[in-house]
Amino acid sequence: MLGLEGSGETDFGPQIKNLNKQLFTVVAWDPRGYGHSRPPDRDYPGDFFERDAKDAVDLMKVLKFKTVSLLGWSDGGITALIAAAKYPSYIHKMVIWGANAYVTEEDEMIYQGIRDVSKWSEKTKKPLETLYGYDYFSKTCEKWVDGITQFKHRPDGNICRHLLPLVQCPTLIVHGEKDSLVPRFHADFIHKHVRGSRLHLMPEGKHNLHLRFANEFNKLAEDFLQ
Repeated sequence: MLGLEGSGETDFGPQIKNLNKQLFTVVAWDPRGYGHSRPPDRDYPGDFFERDAKDAVDLMKVLKFKTVSLLGWSDGGITALIAAAKYPSYIHKMVIWGANAYVTEEDEMIYQGIRDVSKWSEKTKKPLETLYGYDYFSKTCEKWVDGITQFKHRPDGNICRHLLPLVQCPTLIVHGEKDSLVPRFHADFIHKHVRGSRLHLMPEGKHNLHLRFANEFNKLAEDFLQ
């Protein structure tokens, strides 16, 4: 499950390539409007996370998986939390990182800071520009910022905080302590409200910790999901 605007291939290369295929069948999926799931163009109605969660579960059922475990990064982590809460008998285990259950004033300032993709680093921008073309990439980023900030106007900035107590599956929350997009308090909140969850901190990890520290992350995920 993806981060902002990504696709399976841009966001999870080291996982698709190196997770143990003897132990796991690895499926990377592109939510509607992202990656190869176009058309349609991506949009952000008030229930876009619920829609993504339902799409993910529906797809896995069509592919004939009896149960699945989820790896969810960023927006994909939010989608995974919703899927686990709403389809508890279908989700076996879950690893999430870079996710948040609500939106604060501080978050909104961070989001506005990434609205203009021309200010992104070349390294971050290039794969997405190659995948989408500059226009679609930049417009979708602006739409995403509007889509995610709509939650700030809900009571308690709620995205899925009401669903966290409904998550039943074993859950590992990984947090990079140098994540500049998702502050630590979000990981702590999810850890507190998802019963029995584990929190693993990576001191040098940023938002893309699974790419930067791929071997360490993959081992963590494999050990937890077995």
